Amino acid sequence: MMIGRSVAGMALCVLLLAVALLCGLPGGGAGVADAAGASRTYVGVASCAGSTCHGRMEGDGKIVRQDELMRWQEPSTPGGAHSRAFAVLGGTRGRQIAATLGLGDPTSAPACLGCHSTPAGERGVRFLAQDGVGCEACHGPASGWIASHYAVAASHAANVAAGMTPLDRPQVRASVCLDCHFGSARDGQFVTHRIMAAGHPRISFELDLFSAMQAHHDEDADYAQRKGRTDSLKLWAVGQAMAVERALTLYAGGKGTEGSFPEFYFFDCQSCHRRIYDQAERSKSWEANPGRPIPAGMPPFNDENMIMLSAAARVAAPGLAGRFDADSRAFHAAIARDRVSAVAAAGRLAQSAHALADAFAAGGMQGGMAFAIVREIAGSAIAPRFTDYEGSVQAVMAIDTLLNSLVKSGRVTVGAAAGIRADVNRAYAAVKEPNGYRPDDFRSALGSAARSIGALQ
Repeated sequence: MMIGRSVAGMALCVLLLAVALLCGLPGGGAGVADAAGASRTYVGVASCAGSTCHGRMEGDGKIVRQDELMRWQEPSTPGGAHSRAFAVLGGTRGRQIAATLGLGDPTSAPACLGCHSTPAGERGVRFLAQDGVGCEACHGPASGWIASHYAVAASHAANVAAGMTPLDRPQVRASVCLDCHFGSARDGQFVTHRIMAAGHPRISFELDLFSAMQAHHDEDADYAQRKGRTDSLKLWAVGQAMAVERALTLYAGGKGTEGSFPEFYFFDCQSCHRRIYDQAERSKSWEANPGRPIPAGMPPFNDENMIMLSAAARVAAPGLAGRFDADSRAFHAAIARDRVSAVAAAGRLAQSAHALADAFAAGGMQGGMAFAIVREIAGSAIAPRFTDYEGSVQAVMAIDTLLNSLVKSGRVTVGAAAGIRADVNRAYAAVKEPNGYRPDDFRSALGSAARSIGALQ
């Protein structure tokens, strides 16, 4: 777990992991191949479960913990969410959603299994869909590397060449996670507005936060020698950029429409799901957003990741920041015109986001930048854009993640961070429940937390 994670913060994290629980992680599919083009088979969780491998009851291994399976199966924590993904389908909520959508048994419905299990085209004899989101959903089909990855002469590079997914690379990890924690073009890996209307929770994701909650390993000296230390700031920033690119790519592609309607999944939920008033004097239920040049009353594209990416770009890639902000405004304006214009603008904005992901991943992030990004998030250019629930949830997760990255890097002490928790908790409380979102309270709490963090620099 990340250092000093607050009680209120963890409550939100558990809520967001419920989203992950109902969305899972990707598994690839038929014909998965390694770098050499060889087809690989999913061998199943049981193949990793020996007591000499990852199936011990205690983490006392000399090189790795060796109790990773137990952590993956932990029944009561966010860390065990992936192992529970399949079982959730058979619960009351899963069956209600499937019945509403006419999917039949959700435990065998392709629309559900794409994320609630590991969708493997080539399956070994020990593979079970009932295992949910298993080891290979993240680490890749193991037939090419399971027998060699623990050998004395084995290296991470050799394992990757044999088909292991290089999750130490931020862009690769983000792409893997986003397949279900946001969506992909593959069947069974996209939560439409209809699915949410049937009862599925809203999708939300933050790469570093979710990675921390799903970490079943220790970052000791051996891990650092093989893969390097996790850079939380870089993970966060790359995750924001990749999320923007993924959203725009899907919107511009086949997922952008539902019949004669736009696919409302891409739009800001609370812009439509507000109370309706009919009285002599109007009750304004929305705020103008300076980042969205659209007519009043028009549903806006969900820009939670765009807002965070803009803050990161201003600090870590100022040469690209102006282009990204201009493309972002142009995209929102194009949505107000027609879909053809919006698709073209989405393509340009996706390219800008991709360029930022490349810049961040190439080493453009430095730990001390976290202070500056916190200032940007709570500053005069960004804070006025926190007019809706989704963007505010993403912002408080960002402040929490950035504060923890400063603690991990030694730039802020654990004690000093603990003193800021009250304000972080207040911000979490303001977004605890969508219908009770309090934008003024949120901005006040976020600003106070940011000022306190800045004072520690």
